[in-house]
Amino acid sequence: MDGASEGLLLDEEVLAQAPVERRSGLEVARARLVRLGARSLTDGELVGLLSGAERERDVAALLGDGLHALLTEPIESLLERRGLDADGVARLLAAAELARRLGHTRDERPRLATPHDIHEFARPLLFGLRREEFHVLCLNSRNVLLRHQRVAEGSVDQCHVDPREVLAPAIACRATGLVVVHNHPSGDPEPSVLDVTLTRQLRDGAKLLCVKLLDHLVLGDRGYVSMLARGLLGPEERPWAPRLFERDVR
Repeated sequence: MDGASEGLLLDEEVLAQAPVERRSGLEVARARLVRLGARSLTDGELVGLLSGAERERDVAALLGDGLHALLTEPIESLLERRGLDADGVARLLAAAELARRLGHTRDERPRLATPHDIHEFARPLLFGLRREEFHVLCLNSRNVLLRHQRVAEGSVDQCHVDPREVLAPAIACRATGLVVVHNHPSGDPEPSVLDVTLTRQLRDGAKLLCVKLLDHLVLGDRGYVSMLARGLLGPEERPWAPRLFERDVR
């Protein structure tokens, strides 16, 4: 047993001997975490441990709009409106980023054969972001991922995309097809008119380079939309499978 583990057990033993009325909410939550694991804690207790907020009313204020709203709120608002200090904000955002990375697939070259596959790959990368991001997935003739690259980052409701930046990764890795993916921080995955216009521009540009634009997925908290399944890539295109690849992920 290492020194850190011994320290945790000693803390728990001391806490167990202390009168209940002297224990703070954080101490009780910390002891239960050590004894039973993090799954035994409520959202409020986890947020309290990360943020340093000891009083129940402070934790309730943090979670007033929900856990997702807290973790996606602008940093300035966390410091001012939520009343957190810089250390508390840093711990919360670091935990959210670790969770996002852990949720990402470990297969470096997955086969992305359907819009559902694309969504499962891209969602951990884009879920909960405060700004729009535009990603390119380059595939070979068997729909195996050759390269993944973020090519643009925008604001909360728009993202300027240079078609040259989108097509360059596909040419560099000699991909036969590509899929583009971007998120809507608002949570609504419905494509805008500009989204559809850009998609068709990218489709036409890719054709000139003998690369096929296979799909464009728009991701939101309430699901995702496949432009291929919607028929928005053009009348000559057909979905990869007969069903509509849109679903609620709540």
